[in-house]
Amino acid sequence: MPPTPSNLDALRIDRSQVPPTPRHGAWRWLVLLLLIGAAGAGWWFTRAGGIVVKTATAQAPSAESGGGRTLLNASGYVTTRLKATVSSKITGKVAEIRVEEGMKVEKDQILATLDASNVQSGLHLAEAQLAAAKLNLAETQPQAKFTAAELQRITALGSSKSVSLTDVGKAEAEARVQQAKLERQHAEVSVAERQVDQWKQQVDDTIIRAPFTGVVTTKDSQPGEMISPMSAGGFTRTGICTLVDMASLEIEVDVGESFINRVKAGQAVEATLDAYPEWKIPCKVIAIIPTADRQKATVKVRVGFEHLDPRILPEMGVKVAFQGDEPAATTATRNAVAVPKGAVQSRDGRDVAWVVSNGKAERRAVTVAASNDTETTLSAGLVAGETVVINPPATLSDGIAVTVESTR
Repeated sequence: MPPTPSNLDALRIDRSQVPPTPRHGAWRWLVLLLLIGAAGAGWWFTRAGGIVVKTATAQAPSAESGGGRTLLNASGYVTTRLKATVSSKITGKVAEIRVEEGMKVEKDQILATLDASNVQSGLHLAEAQLAAAKLNLAETQPQAKFTAAELQRITALGSSKSVSLTDVGKAEAEARVQQAKLERQHAEVSVAERQVDQWKQQVDDTIIRAPFTGVVTTKDSQPGEMISPMSAGGFTRTGICTLVDMASLEIEVDVGESFINRVKAGQAVEATLDAYPEWKIPCKVIAIIPTADRQKATVKVRVGFEHLDPRILPEMGVKVAFQGDEPAATTATRNAVAVPKGAVQSRDGRDVAWVVSNGKAERRAVTVAASNDTETTLSAGLVAGETVVINPPATLSDGIAVTVESTR
């Protein structure tokens, strides 16, 4: 049984030993009030001044925009119809390279030479054999001539019974032997001449010439390296350089099967190089390759440049716009308007634009007829003179107040 306290003071609670109660609830309410105040201030600012936007005026399509003439947009690459990796006809060691990247060369210009010491030795041997064959022929020719004359003399004597038939036969045999020897040595001279021609051709094969006029795009070997027309493994090269005919440049485009019916041979095309987005290049369709790519479901289309320019280089990326006929395009876009490209957005799977009317934003569904790097042509949804928002913010909604920053 616990002891009984001597007085009531022992039962008093010591408040100094109780930890203070936290007061975090007051801070939570203060932060909440500040957030509500900020939201209210933002709402008031939006209602009072509106979202600041940039605008432009919808106008009639300009001649440069095509007025809806573009039927199809696609992308591709600049290619060349005449391109070759120049190699040698024989295996040999490179002795000299006479070209560098970017150099223009003419047809039959010497690009490189190979070590010709071995074939030169073979040529000298063939020339010596030809000389020996000609000397043998020169030695046999007078003998054949003498035996032919002797046969004629002996035959005349034999007709008068002055010599025996044996002597006539002997002279005839000797003449035939010399004639056969003469013909064989003529053939030996001809063979020796062909051997000399063969070695001369091998010497000429050590000189590598340009097959056509063009520009060197890559240099693939150096002096001292082995080169072969076939891949031999190891350190053997298969080409001296890559030569491109810059006059044969064109564009290759892959067009989807669903849109190939919009393309035809001779059709006008407007090309834009990725390197020069402001430069519009007139082109035309050369041909539609009569086969499809099963994997990509596309058809290859060749597009030719109307005029070549030094800025156009192989393997450059390019965007093309296939154009329609002018009269049909003019009729179809009689009520069309042109707006800056940033004025049209895709929302919920549809093309929309925002119109500013009485200080408020109004959402419009539009129909895009054509588009280029700067303008979009609309065939429906807007009329000329209306004010549209450029690059509308994501917070823009139908009926919200807006403040115009600047007007074009």
